[in-house]
Amino acid sequence: MTNNGRSSQSRPVQLDEVSKAIIEQLQADGRRSYADVGKAVGLSEAAVRQRVQRLTESGVMQIVAVTDPMQLGFTTQAMIGIRTAGDTRVLAARLAEIPEIDYVVLTAGSFDVMAEVVCENDDELLELLNTRIRVIEGVQSTETFVYLKLQKQFYNWGTR
Repeated sequence: MTNNGRSSQSRPVQLDEVSKAIIEQLQADGRRSYADVGKAVGLSEAAVRQRVQRLTESGVMQIVAVTDPMQLGFTTQAMIGIRTAGDTRVLAARLAEIPEIDYVVLTAGSFDVMAEVVCENDDELLELLNTRIRVIEGVQSTETFVYLKLQKQFYNWGTR
């Protein structure tokens, strides 16, 4: 399991049409009441509550408040590409323990691991890179891609 409760396996969970409809309703507006969702999908409020609980406990979905880091005082965001000589899974686990890192993924290509960071400013990013990321055993090199502007960020890709 990963830190967000999702399994690291890539086997998709089989969902029935009602569960897919519930997910799509909540992707459109995560604040919708279970009663409103129930009306839209043809279930009672209690049945929707149970299904949402099962979907969240199984890691199929999360219900979270997505914030704009800039408006909260986090003016520096970046994606860091990392090359390692060691086991990428070990490095990813170590990176996932760092609070400023909100996203860690093992990749194929130029980098072994990519990590997204949210920092208050450039000095905090520099400190994070030099004292907490580059010092991890096995890190050979890093390349930092500082975000200039977030053009699009959506989580409404629906279900299959």
